[in-house]
Amino acid sequence: MHIMAIIPARSGSKGVPGKNVRHLGGYPLIAYSVIAARLSAKIERTIVSTDSEEIAEISRKYGAETPFLRPAELAQDYSTDIDYMRHAIQCLEDNEGSLPDYLVQLRPTTPLRSPQVVDAAITEIIKRQEATSLRSAHPASESPFKWFQIDNFGYFKGLSAGFNNDDLNNPRQGFPDVYIPDGYVDIVKPDFIDSSGSLYGPSMLGFISPVCTEVDTLHEFELLEYELRHSHSLLWEYLKTQYP
Repeated sequence: MHIMAIIPARSGSKGVPGKNVRHLGGYPLIAYSVIAARLSAKIERTIVSTDSEEIAEISRKYGAETPFLRPAELAQDYSTDIDYMRHAIQCLEDNEGSLPDYLVQLRPTTPLRSPQVVDAAITEIIKRQEATSLRSAHPASESPFKWFQIDNFGYFKGLSAGFNNDDLNNPRQGFPDVYIPDGYVDIVKPDFIDSSGSLYGPSMLGFISPVCTEVDTLHEFELLEYELRHSHSLLWEYLKTQYP
């Protein structure tokens, strides 16, 4: 199996300007995803898809490849994952004449991941050849089945017709399990994307990841700084050792 990591890192973040190169624990945010891929036992190569020469240069410093730059029109607020994935796949086909069996997407906004957990996800999808993709998610602490909508007359009602108003006051253990997608690790098949035009397809394997913090605001950066200094992160320790 030929397995490649792909890290999407556009330059135009609105919530936190310069988010992907903003320092966390003294290192650029994107460095954590690059190092997680490099420490994986199953990932052979790590590429970064970016529209920014600055991000590309920083990514190379930490060991990633940047064999192409993403066009600006594919790095806008409204750009979708399949936009940049299809561009990356086309570049790999044009420049190298072949594609990996799997692309492992590691979003920079979920920096504190374990390479061993990434490897476990790769193992799972390899075992399930019928799966068209894999996405990670962690258990929701509160069930959205207990939440309300409000109707045109000002009355609350549940999200699901299967639960009446008294049901909605029951303990969360009585409701179906729900999982929150978190960007810890997503895995797609380039050949499937090429042939179907779909990123995830109809058989998206569920992978339950550890609960993790995604960073999209300055407050979340502060929270991650606290977590980093109390978690004994393998990635942070590696960075401090190899890039003092």
